[in-house]
Amino acid sequence: MQRCDVLIIGSGLAATTLALSLPDRFRVIMITKKSPTESSSHWAQGGIAAVHSGEDSLASHVQDTLTAGAGLCNEDTVRRVVEEAPQAIGWLIWQGVPFDREGNDYHLGREGGHSHRRIFHVADATGAAVQDTLLKRLAAAPNVQVLPWHIAIDLITGHKLGVAEDSVHGAYVLDTARARVETIAAGHTVLATGGAGKAFLYTTNPDTATGDGIAMAWRAGCRVANLEFIQFHPTCLYHPKAKSFLITEAMRGEGAVLRLPEGTRFMPEHDERAELAPRDIVARAIDFEMKKRGLDCVYLDITHLPARQIISHFPTIHARCKELGIDITTEWIPVAPAAHYTCGGVVVDEHGRTELDHLYAIGEVSFTGLHGANRLASNSLLECLVYGRAAAADIAQAAPAPVRDLPPWDESRVTDADEEIVIAHNWHELRRFMWDYVGIVRTSKRLERAAHRINLLAEEIHDYYSNFRVTNDLLELRNLVLTAELIVRCAQARHESRGLHFSRDYPELLPEARDTVLEPSAG
Repeated sequence: MQRCDVLIIGSGLAATTLALSLPDRFRVIMITKKSPTESSSHWAQGGIAAVHSGEDSLASHVQDTLTAGAGLCNEDTVRRVVEEAPQAIGWLIWQGVPFDREGNDYHLGREGGHSHRRIFHVADATGAAVQDTLLKRLAAAPNVQVLPWHIAIDLITGHKLGVAEDSVHGAYVLDTARARVETIAAGHTVLATGGAGKAFLYTTNPDTATGDGIAMAWRAGCRVANLEFIQFHPTCLYHPKAKSFLITEAMRGEGAVLRLPEGTRFMPEHDERAELAPRDIVARAIDFEMKKRGLDCVYLDITHLPARQIISHFPTIHARCKELGIDITTEWIPVAPAAHYTCGGVVVDEHGRTELDHLYAIGEVSFTGLHGANRLASNSLLECLVYGRAAAADIAQAAPAPVRDLPPWDESRVTDADEEIVIAHNWHELRRFMWDYVGIVRTSKRLERAAHRINLLAEEIHDYYSNFRVTNDLLELRNLVLTAELIVRCAQARHESRGLHFSRDYPELLPEARDTVLEPSAG
């Protein structure tokens, strides 16, 4: 059994921010399923929203967030995060993040839903630049141990220990490199596991985005909220060899327009803000045009800009498209929507605390009230920063949490799996019907079909989990199926169309905006 003061599950921006913000007296273990760079944070292209320009204001950033959130944002949360954004950017600059500059000041980008330029970025690979900087800092931190190729199986709760308290004392973790289960006891445990984009057939997320934290928290007894709001990014590169490659919204901020194959620009017909409308509107418009005309994709055109400017602002996209035979300085980019961000998650307070003692959830895994029914572009990395720092401050000022002796993992009654094809088949089936039935446009009938299939898969997976030794693929599928069930249950409970949730059976907006909250005891 390993012991630590703080166990961090995940290695994205929320996780690294928390680890670097904790005082050195805390012994920290950070586990990550693959290498520390395999996270949605590292893949993020656009940037981080924060008011900087004299033409901008905190009130404007707040209002843009509330507008995108379609009436479901927690206004106090929005105001606090927006107000702390400039300080969070300052912290990153102090850490050494080389944000792009223009003359004597920073170059600020603009994205859909923003009324001003306020996006701090490093070309079109902001997440990689931020994470590479912080991970280097982390490697030099003597109090932090990073364990790659480790996947959490389940949280160890007071209930599992036969204690009445609602608390978490660590986790069982599979070391996938050695194929053995370890027990990690911790005073505080932090879920920073990201979202659940891999529940869908097409996604911009890395393979690690399998809803692990949401599923573990639910099994431990935490509430979840607003999981029906899955953000589909409008512009994922459409190419057979371009797995999960995102075309940043910042490109539309620089004037790129969406076109049909013959050249017609269609976004002005769907919204007066055209290409700079919030993501839910743009994604639905593209989906509508593709289905209406039987298209596999539409096209993003930025050829109006000088080639040198395109390559300077979007070097990563230019290089990747060039590899695939597309010169974005002279050719349109084929794009289609893909699952991108999980706006709901584990219910937490302003410090990232869940309802279980000593358990925190920060970043995309959490539900803070910031994003409402649709996340405003470049508010996600900002949320990671603000809540990572808030959770660190809360842990630092709290009374020392005891690190208990924990029972080892019991696998005395299981054997090695006989046929792993079951996992591969169920994985593909889940992602396909989630895309078809729980995608950009939904109906009650589609949701019923998805729920029925999820129930059948859950039974199979429970039987498999009960009889065979755990593997990375089995754990991810188990978590993904449970998270998919929670997404569908939230979608079935919302009898209106709001933000990212659009139902043909309930196309109208209800007069009162309410969060969808699921209670484990009721499930």
